[in-house]
Amino acid sequence: VNAIYRTAEIIKDVAFRTADRDGIGAAKLVIFANAPEDNPFMAGAFHGVSEPEVTINVGISGPGFVRAAVESCSKDADLLTIFNTIKIASYKITRIGQLVIEEVSRRMGVEPGVIDLSLAPTPVQGDSIADIIRAIGVEEVGAHGSIFALAMLNDAVKKGGAFGSTFAGGLSGAFVPVLEDSGLARAVASGALNLSKLEAMTAVCSIGLDMIAVPGDIAIEQIAGILADEIAIGVINHKTTSVRMIPVPNKKAGDTVHFGGLLGGGPILEISKFKTGSIFKKGGRIPAPLSSLTN
Repeated sequence: VNAIYRTAEIIKDVAFRTADRDGIGAAKLVIFANAPEDNPFMAGAFHGVSEPEVTINVGISGPGFVRAAVESCSKDADLLTIFNTIKIASYKITRIGQLVIEEVSRRMGVEPGVIDLSLAPTPVQGDSIADIIRAIGVEEVGAHGSIFALAMLNDAVKKGGAFGSTFAGGLSGAFVPVLEDSGLARAVASGALNLSKLEAMTAVCSIGLDMIAVPGDIAIEQIAGILADEIAIGVINHKTTSVRMIPVPNKKAGDTVHFGGLLGGGPILEISKFKTGSIFKKGGRIPAPLSSLTN
């Protein structure tokens, strides 16, 4: 528990050390639970101790390609048809990545690593996870049914990509980075998507709360609480979760922040008006969870 609180202090400190650039330093800091050692995606990539001395890991993106594939389905297509369409699109993207990793590895004379099957959005219009979810049939991300659609998307990407790659690894799934995804930023601005819904979505996607901007006056205890919630989701469900949070100095919920480039921009999320309380002042540690009795 002390480590969680100290990490929360570091997140806020890093943000305020770059206050002249809206806290951009925190955009380069990711806190992981169950971090994969072969993740090629920045931020968060590192060369794990179980990796070979030199290896090449390749990340797949392509939300725009998947969205176009879904939109090519007829309006009366059922969900199984849409699922298989996403799976085939993921396979096609991954095959390209497999060819790249094989050729680059051959030229460099090193062992090929994994293909990370993740759909990583960018701020470019149409290159959005949110737009795929809308194409599946949800009016806007954050509406009831969004988590169902995201889970379906994530599973289809994994199944298609796994067939198209020799070694799959890394994070492998759909990312939901709010500021880096113009569709997610739009959903937050419209009031359709909030922090609580994002937390719930992290239970079925490949990472956690990614590129979320929060008010600069957020308390250390509240940052620690958000970290702890994501750790709990990851550890209990045996999946990777993460937090990349930017407390934006001198800004409040509803204001906007723009980092530019791949970091994007968008509205600052509202956090709970209730305090986290004294839970982190109690200190101590909690045991590892039971892995049987899984309800």
